[in-house]
Amino acid sequence: MRKLGFALLVLVVSLPCFLASDRQGDALYDMKQKLNVTGGQLSDWNQNQVNPCTWNSVICDNNNNVVQVTLAARGFTGVLSPRIGELQYLSVLSLAGNRITGSIPEEFGNLSSLTSLDLEDNLLAGEIPASLGNLSKLQLLILSQNNFDGPVPDSIANISSLTDIRLAYNNLSGQIPGSLFQVARYNFSGNHLNCGPNFPHSCASSVSYQSGSHSSKIGLILGTVGGVIGLLIVGVLFLICNARRKSHLREVFVDVAGEDDRRIAFGQLKRFAWRELQIATDNFNERNVLGQGGFGKVYKGVLPDATKIAVKRLTDYESPGGEAAFLREVELISVAVHRNLLRLIGFCTTQTERLLVYPFMQNLSVAYRLREFKPGEPILDWPARKRVAIGTARGLEYLHEHCNPKIIHRDVKAANVLLDEDFEPVVGDFGLAKLVDVQKTSVTTQVRGTMGHIAPEYLSTGKSSERTDVFGYGIMLLELVTGQRAIDFSRLEEEEEVLLLDHVKKLQREGQLDSIVDGNLNENYDDEELEMIIQIALLCTQASPEDRPSMSEVVRMLEGEGLAERWEEWQQVEVTRRQEYERMQRRFDWGEDSVYNQEAIELSAGR
Repeated sequence: MRKLGFALLVLVVSLPCFLASDRQGDALYDMKQKLNVTGGQLSDWNQNQVNPCTWNSVICDNNNNVVQVTLAARGFTGVLSPRIGELQYLSVLSLAGNRITGSIPEEFGNLSSLTSLDLEDNLLAGEIPASLGNLSKLQLLILSQNNFDGPVPDSIANISSLTDIRLAYNNLSGQIPGSLFQVARYNFSGNHLNCGPNFPHSCASSVSYQSGSHSSKIGLILGTVGGVIGLLIVGVLFLICNARRKSHLREVFVDVAGEDDRRIAFGQLKRFAWRELQIATDNFNERNVLGQGGFGKVYKGVLPDATKIAVKRLTDYESPGGEAAFLREVELISVAVHRNLLRLIGFCTTQTERLLVYPFMQNLSVAYRLREFKPGEPILDWPARKRVAIGTARGLEYLHEHCNPKIIHRDVKAANVLLDEDFEPVVGDFGLAKLVDVQKTSVTTQVRGTMGHIAPEYLSTGKSSERTDVFGYGIMLLELVTGQRAIDFSRLEEEEEVLLLDHVKKLQREGQLDSIVDGNLNENYDDEELEMIIQIALLCTQASPEDRPSMSEVVRMLEGEGLAERWEEWQQVEVTRRQEYERMQRRFDWGEDSVYNQEAIELSAGR
């Protein structure tokens, strides 16, 4: 067990931090778009991957806030995004040596944590915004070798922390605020400013700068390398000191000797004390149960700072599969970070229990909003159901095609798709998920999942693949359209099919799909979109996994690309299959006379 704990510690400490907000990722992605990034540059800056801490040239602090973006000499030709101003924790921004045009957005004045701004050697123009004077922590300002005009803003002189300012070789004119000549290092050369031989002050301090020269580039490289090395050293020292501190100090909420199991550590994730979660859930009160799965219950909780959480309590972790489920879920959710996947915010380990802590999803699950909502609560309207369809597809596409190794969920259904406060979908419950090595066949000795959602090949052979998830996704689409469960024995009373899939196929053949649309929609839906969703669902639930589309193909079909061709092929196959089935039926259909009205045949004489 010690070897397992050590191996897990090494693995998870190296996992990317993922708690950065959507806002930071969106701002950086907009920055990428505005800079006209081409080719393979910044290919990992994925709009749907909400954790920018894993992106190239982005550095975050221990709280997963973006603190440094360094993109010097990349050849970018676009403009600066105003959304950069949303990065409130950003301390270093370097875009030197590109061909960026336009002006500096006023929003840069919102970067309250900025200490270093380097935009040297670009094609920026216009006036230097006065809002830069709001950067009270700014120490280094380099805007040399651009096309700025107008005066040097008086507001910049109010930055008391400024130690280095370089505005050389622009088209600036007018007066330089007197206090800027008191800055330790400055360079205003190559402008039309009140400095130089005919003025009281020289245009450069005693420390000379060869802007844009070879030595400047070397200095930039050495500075960047030195900064990275420094951050690594600080990080190592922090981990060592933190480990020593934890080995001597008891956590605030841990008050039982041996209660906290420290054989397992998970790097950037928050470690909760068991007592803390006990208080948050009111002693795991049954009234706070949000749901129950194969490995435990999920409780609603509230932390002392009023943050709402969901606590998954794996009380049977010592049973076969329990411990593995815990380690699997932590590992998978830590590496799979996407706006449509449920993120893990913390964990708790004791000698007897394992607990996982997630953000509380205010609108619970899709299944709840379809079938279990209380009177007066909002239902899922048609636009919301479409968002669930596309968001879930994108989350699964990320698991299948952007994770290495790929991840198979193995229990895709409406109950495992959660809804945040804006009714945006996130795929949850990775307890049944499986890491898949693309070089190996994925076979399990125990079938996991929910009846009605399990693909036929998985049920019969135990072999799962990403197409197993595609089948479950198709059933979930039918849940969205009908509001019904995937398997419902009450339909037997009406002599209907028990399985929702068979029921929908029957109505589709009879041209009666309108009769199965969820009545809660009150006919407020788009007929063409309804037909599209059902067609995609039927393509996803084909009996042969090879015939099903991949999740990336599903995403494209939902966006209006390639569905017509696939649907025409499906109809031809379905007609052929149906004709073969009816032909088999006729072979064995002897009729009533053949069964009941046969003449007596004398088999032998009387004895």
